[in-house]
Amino acid sequence: MPKVVVDVMPKPEILDPQGKAVQGALPRLGFSGVVDVRQGKRFELEIDGEVTDEVLAQVHEMAEKLLSNPVIENFAVSVLDGDRGAEDGAR
Repeated sequence: MPKVVVDVMPKPEILDPQGKAVQGALPRLGFSGVVDVRQGKRFELEIDGEVTDEVLAQVHEMAEKLLSNPVIENFAVSVLDGDRGAEDGAR
């Protein structure tokens, strides 16, 4: 079955306390060189049948209405093609 992925991230102007906590913990764990961390969400949707333009439009609608908060988050929709993802579009 094909998979469609929705990646949701806070908008750049929105504070990300979870990302800042991870960024602060990395040096204490011996990791260096990371200058910023943003934490988001990933949804993998298995699709019954072919991924058509209509299906992708429905996924965009799902992302706008349920999977993300458009006031504070952006999302990107992509179609997984085996082990690699093919970008469909971002908002």
